[in-house]
Amino acid sequence: MTRPPIPPFDDTSARTKVRRAEDAWNSRAPEQVSLAYTPDSQWRNRAEIFQGRERIVDFLTRKWARELDYRLIKELWAYRGNRIAVRFAYEYRANGGVWFRAYGNENWEFDGDGLMRRRIASINDLPIAEEERLFHWPLGPRPGDHPGLTDLGL
Repeated sequence: MTRPPIPPFDDTSARTKVRRAEDAWNSRAPEQVSLAYTPDSQWRNRAEIFQGRERIVDFLTRKWARELDYRLIKELWAYRGNRIAVRFAYEYRANGGVWFRAYGNENWEFDGDGLMRRRIASINDLPIAEEERLFHWPLGPRPGDHPGLTDLGL
């Protein structure tokens, strides 16, 4: 199975890869998202370290059960060969009704078919008031005219 664009990345293909990842995560469909990763993909997400698509599905299912009204923006930071670095921010509402904006960065490594074989994420959460929210669009992919992180001053 291939997942274009495939490495080595140039500016256009790296930006396309980042936007496709953002759109997939905004779908909040764990099984669909997991298909972008190799069957033995290695993840580090905050304090969790695990491997494999089945674990990815389990992780994302738990994540989106507790991070309600999730909306994510990813932005290309750097790329070289088969690696991409992104920065991101997402907003969500916890079960208790408190809103958060999470900031972080990810380092991605891809195989020759364009599947991600390694994902390393560092993330920090900041409680925000509902009126401080910046990500306003219907659930699903971010509309093309919605500002990105740089345009929002994040």
